[in-house]
Amino acid sequence: MAKYPKRQKVKRYRRSFYSREMRVKKGIGIAVLVLVVLAAAWVAAPHVLDWATHTWYTVVRNRDLSASSPAGGSASSAAESTASSVAEEPAASSEAQPEVVTPAVDGTAIVEGAWAEADLTTLTDDAAIRAAAQQLAAQGAKYAVVTLKDAAGAVYYASQVPAAAASPAGVTVDPAKVASIFKDEGLIPVAKLAAFRDPAGARVDHAMAIRYKNQEYLWLDNKASAGGNPWLNPYAAEAVQYIGDLIDELHTAGFDQIVLENVQFPSSTSSKQDYGSTNGVGRADQLTADITAWEQRFGGSVTLWYSYTLAEVTGTSPTLGVPAVELGVKNLLVRVPSASTMTDEEHTALVQSQTEAGAEHVVVRDSTAGIFE
Repeated sequence: MAKYPKRQKVKRYRRSFYSREMRVKKGIGIAVLVLVVLAAAWVAAPHVLDWATHTWYTVVRNRDLSASSPAGGSASSAAESTASSVAEEPAASSEAQPEVVTPAVDGTAIVEGAWAEADLTTLTDDAAIRAAAQQLAAQGAKYAVVTLKDAAGAVYYASQVPAAAASPAGVTVDPAKVASIFKDEGLIPVAKLAAFRDPAGARVDHAMAIRYKNQEYLWLDNKASAGGNPWLNPYAAEAVQYIGDLIDELHTAGFDQIVLENVQFPSSTSSKQDYGSTNGVGRADQLTADITAWEQRFGGSVTLWYSYTLAEVTGTSPTLGVPAVELGVKNLLVRVPSASTMTDEEHTALVQSQTEAGAEHVVVRDSTAGIFE
């Protein structure tokens, strides 16, 4: 029997046909696929959870979820809203709060309080001004009156108004510093000016002065040998302008309230007095026109007070022609003689009568009193 040769086993080897580059691409593809699946799962998860929750409660637990608040949203959105508000709260609280601004006090306002005269000679420098202000405040004063032009025409500050600059007093103060420091100490600074009784101003500018009839000489209120003095002319527009310029200058320096004295004619009258063209206007009417001109010029930016004696307020005198209250004065300062024994009832009656006659504010003072109301 023939023998067949023994068949040898054939060995097979597995061989990879992928190159290195192909293997890298394959790995990247698998990574991208995994990321896509994860992203899809992240996006679908809330919807799947909502569906599962809804199915659990409606099918398994048999509950109606339609009664839930539509504004509430899902539990996750409510939690996110709460977390957001909590996170924003510290940021809001850390923001700078707006500064509370205290409104400035109106210096023209008339308030209740005592009046006092400041000693001009003590207002030499900042420290002295402050000490004087503190002393007046400690005495109970609210208004501090500073004489800056007296009845002799002397001007107690460095005025830039030509007629006033030619009549400087031996003692001068800085009105801006006085007004500022007085305000800092809670006082209302009030500048006092003599108006038409101004010999110095009349001598500097004759156009503002009363003259002798048909002459260039200045009219004097007494004989020259007896110490007579000229006066400013209430009929002269230049004189009214001059007083108004001084008021304006002191207002710029910080004085929001001004007291005017001697808004009047000389007490003596004669046919030798020449007031220029009066157009038939009487004394009282002319003073009323002057007061009106000042009030209109400053239009409420300055509170103007007019100071008269008790006799000029309660009766008719040649200096005014009518009682002072009939001149259209709004704010009246009544000077009472030091020897007066006016009772509180008389004081109240006087104030009430003048207020009823047209004055809006009336202050009565003793001529020698340091503090008055």
